[in-house]
Amino acid sequence: MHKPSLAEMSAFVAVAERSSFAKAARQLGISPSTLSETIRGLERKLGVRLLNRTTRSVGLTQVGERLLARLRPRLDSFQAAVEPSMRFATKPSGQLRLTVPRPAARTLIAPILGRFLAPTRM
Repeated sequence: MHKPSLAEMSAFVAVAERSSFAKAARQLGISPSTLSETIRGLERKLGVRLLNRTTRSVGLTQVGERLLARLRPRLDSFQAAVEPSMRFATKPSGQLRLTVPRPAARTLIAPILGRFLAPTRM
């Protein structure tokens, strides 16, 4: 038996919180049919029905309610753990090492080094 993925769990939470495959699919950036298949696959893996679907509504089963109550805090915690790391994607950090001839360091690098090392303001 395959274990459910984080993506499947996130998809379930999105549908459960919006009570709509269409709204959840828009939020996740996927098609409603792809989302529906993802949820069906998750239910197959777990061996239980998580959502009651009709042509007009989507509701949680008892098992779905319990799963949502346990998943929501964990997904929030996961997101809180990941967010600080994502800041590094837009702001360079770390050590910069330059190998340049001494004359170039004095005439080109030294004049701008102060601005480079100055703390940036957010």
